[in-house]
This record gives sequence, structure tokens and C-alpha cells, in this order.
Amino acid sequence: MMLTSDNTFKKLIVIGDRVLIRPSKPEEKTVSGLYLPPGVQEKEKVQQGYVIKTGPGYAIPMPVDSEPWKAEEEQVKYIPLQAREGDLAIFLVSGATEVMYEGEKYFIVPQSAILMLEREEDL
Repeated sequence: MMLTSDNTFKKLIVIGDRVLIRPSKPEEKTVSGLYLPPGVQEKEKVQQGYVIKTGPGYAIPMPVDSEPWKAEEEQVKYIPLQAREGDLAIFLVSGATEVMYEGEKYFIVPQSAILMLEREEDL
């Protein structure tokens, strides 16, 4: 699994409920044995990969206060995403957008297109 300790992704900001995923190789499988068989991947309807970065979540607009003496604060709150950095995600390719970043292929996936996450609790 590639989690970057360097600052490769520091300048990337993922927006809203989207997740940046590095696709794993077809033969790659997790310690617990989770992997997508070649037949599934050939159809390219589902893909798996590791969550590299997540957006802040679903935006909830805050009610506008008509009290001008109050300190100016953030007008938007977020419901956080379930996906976390390092999770293995199985997602629908149809909902994903493929991007190239520094010569590598990644997917930007809305959380609604993620079917399942596997999280190594000891990370």
C-alpha cells in the first residue's frame, strides 16, 4: 500500500464529498484476502484502490445570523465522509473520474460511488 509520507499530495485539495483513490493492481489483495477477481475487473464496472485523500464531506449551510456584532465565522459546516486515508475502497467506475497526477493514474470518486471500504484498524 502506498501512503505518501512525503508532501506529494499536500497541494491537492479534494472538494466536497469526493475521494482521491490510487487504483490497485488487479492481482493485489489485502492481508485479509479481499480482492476483485479478474472477471469482475475485465467488465470494468467495479474497481478497487487505496484512498489517498478525502474531501471535507457533505456541506450543510449554516443559518444566516442577523447579528452583526458577532464574530465572523465559517458559514459552512460539513458532515464528514466514511472513507479515510489508507482505506481500501471498492467503487463503481461509472461514477469515477480518471485523472493523471505526476505520471500516475488516480480516480476522483464521489462517496456515493463507493460500495465498500476495508480499513486496517492497526494503522
